[in-house]
Amino acid sequence: MMRRAALLAVGMALALAAPLAAQNSPTVAAGLASGVIGERFDGYLGYVRSVSPALSRQVDAINIRRRTLYSNLAARRGVSPGDVGITAACSLLSRVDVGQAYMLGDGKWRRRAPGQAAPVPDYCG
Repeated sequence: MMRRAALLAVGMALALAAPLAAQNSPTVAAGLASGVIGERFDGYLGYVRSVSPALSRQVDAINIRRRTLYSNLAARRGVSPGDVGITAACSLLSRVDVGQAYMLGDGKWRRRAPGQAAPVPDYCG
């Protein structure tokens, strides 16, 4: 229980500290809106299908920044970077807009439908 509380605290810090990918670039925002990229269960952006080299570079740069953030927070909290990423995904997935793609732990891409609640994995609590 204590470990889960520590992870949730990390997730809250990420929600406040990590900018949304869409705020970084119009290209990334367009990719999210069109569903060619989306948020993954592990706290990273993923590719739903092939994208332009420019979008790929931007997504890769965002994921590198996220990995660095997750690793730094994990070192300070005594948990794994993977645990931090999964916890961050709770916040990131809760921000998926209608029409955007997302992936849960089963590895399948989905799109948030109108009227559908934001995707929140069971482990997010």
